[in-house]
Amino acid sequence: MLPAPRDVVERLGPPSGEFRDSVAAVDVAVLDMAGTTVADNGVVEKSFRAALERVEAPLPDDLDRRFRALRGASKPDMFAAVLDGDHALASRAHAAFEEVLAEHVSAGTVTALPHAADALRYLRELDIGVALVTGFDAATRDRLVEALGWSDLVDLVLCPSDVSRGRPHPDLVLTAALRLSTRSMGGVAVAGDTVNDLLAGTRAGAGMVAGVLTGAHGAEELGNAPHTHVLPTIGDLPTAIAATA
Repeated sequence: MLPAPRDVVERLGPPSGEFRDSVAAVDVAVLDMAGTTVADNGVVEKSFRAALERVEAPLPDDLDRRFRALRGASKPDMFAAVLDGDHALASRAHAAFEEVLAEHVSAGTVTALPHAADALRYLRELDIGVALVTGFDAATRDRLVEALGWSDLVDLVLCPSDVSRGRPHPDLVLTAALRLSTRSMGGVAVAGDTVNDLLAGTRAGAGMVAGVLTGAHGAEELGNAPHTHVLPTIGDLPTAIAATA
């Protein structure tokens, strides 16, 4: 039996005046994309394998396990790890990955998760700065945000090329917090569906680090990683923020 998530909250209705006051301590939310706010419908894994096949890279016997463990990291780092440090081949595989993924995005295969757009609007209405972070490259990031129609729902979108290091390093979270002018890292809420998301938020010193059960890692994996909350969906984040105020 899986261990119970540390804190699972229920979704509430539209924010009241009291609710608005209660979330004043949180001023920046840093949210992962694929698996947290975006349903990749298996596209990321399929694109990863297809990229390796396109460049005729050797496929490790434990590819599925290694891919799952690396979820949340930058895609160049993931390819380098799977290819045992062959950075030249990893670079070619990453380029192929972005090509395959772009095809899926253009075809509409990658969609918003339920409640994600509402959660983004919720947070913006509460004067919380919203940053999306991803392991995709800049072109795919921008194509995906445009396809989802989210350009007006977020304040900032970051990918590994915007920082020195991808997750599990804290760079994406820290950069988002600085650009959105947080009052303190204690006022930053981080949400993601992988252990690497939670490690990045914790290492950045974020006041809230929430695992979300709609993506790559489940309750057991997220529960064993450093976190403050484990939530059913990203739609539960505004309520979790209120509950911790």
